[in-house]
Amino acid sequence: MKAIRKLTVRTSLPERLTALEALATNLRWSWHQPTRALFRDISVEGWRATGHDPVQLLGWVGTERLDELADDAEFVARVDEQAADLQHYLRQARWYQSVERAPESIAYFSPEFGITSALPQYSGGLGILAGDHLKTASDMGVPVLGVGLFYQSGYFRQEISQEGWQHESYPVLDPDGLPLKILREPDGTAAEISLALPEGRHLRARIWQALIGRVTLLLLDTSVQENEPDLRAISDRLYGGGGEHRLRQELLLGIGGVRAIMKFAEITGAALPTVFHSNEGHAGFLGIERMSRLVAEGLTFDEALAVVRAGTVFTVHTPVPAGIDRFDMQLVREHLTGDLVPGLETERILALGAEEDPNVFNMAHLGFSLAQRANGVAKLHGEVARSMFAELWHGFDAAEVPITSVTNGVHAPTWTAVPMKRLAHDVLGTAESSKADWASEALSDETLWNVRREMREHLVEEARARTAARLERTDGAAPVWASRILDPDILTIGFARRGATYKRLTLMLNDPERLKQLLTHPERPVQIIVAGKAHPADDAGKSLIQQLVSFAKDPEVRERLVFLENYDISMAKSLYPGCDIWLNNPLRPMEACGTSGMKAALNGSLNLSILDGWWDEYSDGKNGWDIPSSGEHIAEHERDAQEAAAFYDLVEHEIAPRFYDRDGQGVPRAWVGQVRHTLSTLSPEVSSERMMTEYVERLYVPAADAVDAMTADGYRTAREFAPWAQRVRSGWNDVSIDRIAVRGVDRVPTVGDTIRARVLVELGSLEPDDVLIEAVAGRTDADGNLSGTERFALEFAGDENGKRVFEAAIPLERAGTFGYTVRALPKHHALSDVAEMGLVEYARG
Repeated sequence: MKAIRKLTVRTSLPERLTALEALATNLRWSWHQPTRALFRDISVEGWRATGHDPVQLLGWVGTERLDELADDAEFVARVDEQAADLQHYLRQARWYQSVERAPESIAYFSPEFGITSALPQYSGGLGILAGDHLKTASDMGVPVLGVGLFYQSGYFRQEISQEGWQHESYPVLDPDGLPLKILREPDGTAAEISLALPEGRHLRARIWQALIGRVTLLLLDTSVQENEPDLRAISDRLYGGGGEHRLRQELLLGIGGVRAIMKFAEITGAALPTVFHSNEGHAGFLGIERMSRLVAEGLTFDEALAVVRAGTVFTVHTPVPAGIDRFDMQLVREHLTGDLVPGLETERILALGAEEDPNVFNMAHLGFSLAQRANGVAKLHGEVARSMFAELWHGFDAAEVPITSVTNGVHAPTWTAVPMKRLAHDVLGTAESSKADWASEALSDETLWNVRREMREHLVEEARARTAARLERTDGAAPVWASRILDPDILTIGFARRGATYKRLTLMLNDPERLKQLLTHPERPVQIIVAGKAHPADDAGKSLIQQLVSFAKDPEVRERLVFLENYDISMAKSLYPGCDIWLNNPLRPMEACGTSGMKAALNGSLNLSILDGWWDEYSDGKNGWDIPSSGEHIAEHERDAQEAAAFYDLVEHEIAPRFYDRDGQGVPRAWVGQVRHTLSTLSPEVSSERMMTEYVERLYVPAADAVDAMTADGYRTAREFAPWAQRVRSGWNDVSIDRIAVRGVDRVPTVGDTIRARVLVELGSLEPDDVLIEAVAGRTDADGNLSGTERFALEFAGDENGKRVFEAAIPLERAGTFGYTVRALPKHHALSDVAEMGLVEYARG
């Protein structure tokens, strides 16, 4: 029989071990090796049985073992030492404390957070990135406050049937058994926030807190007794349910999340955030709630919008329109009409998320409307995003669309395996593996190679155990050959990611016979380990998994190709370090970033990848191999065939020979040289410390400065900017560039000459100070298109026949065909970019 409900009874710790409670409930243990070792030594069996979860472990071992440890003076001393170390970590000044003009608090909203497998509130890369963001903020002293939802069943547990089909299960989580605590009012009652819904209903949510080092993560949970059953289920599953269910999740995340921050600050005295960062569009409604609060203070809609935009950062992750949340406009209208966000006109809110189809509300468009600063997650993805959303800035070249990029990074202490950390500490003298001198002669090739084999062996052992468990479940018993799968001395390729079709899980199967030859080569065999989950509604993705599992059943290859079910953080920590090659073969340019290859690189794995996402900017010819991309102009099956053939050729003719080319000591010197190069050059670049530094310096500090400027002197700038922007928008149609006169071209100009431009502009009701008149000059191609442009601002020089005159001197610094145009743009000190308002008027030829 099965229990209908679960509850967790926390263990009572002996007095000498009470510090274990703080160590277990602060998730710093998930990346702090000494603390993990402490819990592991309580019970190795229990540590494994509980999935490396200290909270569960303390209940698992029982009071007898805890009493025994309480009498162990050496163990008690270790507990006290780690507790003191945690307190020192929480209080000491870090990098951020030296940053000038740094905001006092930054809110970071995400629909999922991948901190540890002990807190299963993530599905894939977006959540893992969010988790790494919080961990890195903690390590660097950045005062981030995380905001998300508590999903009662998390994402899903994946099981592969005997037929190879993915099945999902949703075990209900007991938050009392997780490293969480409820936010409580001063009288001890659970703190709650509430959202007004259509038909007079109200959605209540309680607030769980998770401690991630110095950072607090707030998670909203709708499993509240006062909620009606359908409302209780709103936070049931990550990315579950249909349109209305998903919309309500996003209203809860955005609007409820801001209210949770206010409640948290009221109860704890924490500083209110200056900057709000939305990780993808799911949290876009956070800006609407903030506007409602500002309107309640006396600001107009436009003034509130200006203040909110100044302090909001929006990170877009998707490279395809299908990845954007889009809701029925009428459904959104029904939820916004009423008491949900008082003081705001519903139709004006809807306009912020409008797109060409009047029946659709677009969450990405809402994100851009409410954020003055936006970014993609890799340089190539920034280019893709600028082209993808160029319609929002009509009249500007894609390169001018105000979406920058901050390439993702990964949290090195989390994703660097223990043997590599040990190597960095014992041989290279640093606890920070991402900053170690991996080229040092103190580290021999033999030592590095042996550690790489140690990690490969650990992966093989884990893969055998996982495969045996799956076969016992599906077939009743694990066959003898299951104990022989994989070999710790064979070239190992890893591939693990979501089962989305564009990631092409089965590209390696394009030519099954060719793949078999690689796997079973008599001298240079290859083995491949694959993992990944398809979305529950993605039958196409599930079919790809089934195809691969079916191929792996072939007796010829079943010991060389393995699919591991239920890919999660715990599996990833063995998978990335244990692979010699990390494979990534998406359809370019559909991989926004793809950080799994970064995690592999931190452990000395080499990448084999399509030039997409992060690899497009970091591949240097020595840290791995590029799979040539065939481009988008050919049929999909032809593209797959060409790129698969390139994969086979690289493995057969370059990768495997180099891996197996050993010297008299059995060491592949050239291979180890590439490993050293990868560790030396990529470790600091793929580290999330580099990413966080960019976010702080390029986005958070400028956003905080903009907020200060907008809100100073009783919102003086906001109150001045809003009517100015409205006046410019209403008068822009009357702006035209009437005549351009250029002096200095009466003879063929040479490099070093200067030409003078004089432009007559019709401004209608606008003033010269309202506009920037600029010449854009550069090389021209046969079609007259400009490239390599420079911009030259023209100065107001007076009036002539009712027109406004602007002039500038333009130096000619390059030889070649030279062209220029002149354009008008809005100009105001509160604008962060000339394209921000999406208004531009060009001279007509």
